[in-house]
Amino acid sequence: MAATDLGLIEARRSPLTLREPGPDQAALDVMLSAAMRAPDHGRLKPWRFIVVSGPARLSFGRLLAESLARRDPDASGETLQREREKALRGPVILVVIAKPVEQRNVPRIEQVIAAGIAAYNVLLAATPLGFGGMWRTGPAAYDPDVKRALGIDPADEIVGFLYLGTPDRMPASRRPADPREHVLQWAGT
Repeated sequence: MAATDLGLIEARRSPLTLREPGPDQAALDVMLSAAMRAPDHGRLKPWRFIVVSGPARLSFGRLLAESLARRDPDASGETLQREREKALRGPVILVVIAKPVEQRNVPRIEQVIAAGIAAYNVLLAATPLGFGGMWRTGPAAYDPDVKRALGIDPADEIVGFLYLGTPDRMPASRRPADPREHVLQWAGT
């Protein structure tokens, strides 16, 4: 692989803010096609996506605020409003779900990881299309009431909320971490 082939990976960053326009259906189709290329032991495609856009984002914001109010009954009105506004981080929200299949030879963890890679492929595909994305989770991703409201089976996992749109503000560039600081060499036994 030539060094230039790594450009997309090396350049990917999460925007600090996103604005309109968000990806249209054609762009979403390209991003979701990229998701389908995630490594998938057993060819199970253990992921699903829910698209939240337009006025549905306001409903999603209410859902986030209700989730927070249940977890923290003392949350102030201001805090709940900030939680509601999270749904407006991007013009399109893609809820990424790991939907593991009972499979003797493919452990659940491998299927959840595969869903995470599918999510990352969406973010990678967004960049050459002129879009950006931020991946968020937080307590709402683990709230059974949020899952129920979104029609997600209790046994499935929300891997993340991908906020997609046109990058408005990008973080300052930073030097990438030295991979040698994160690698050990095993010498055998």
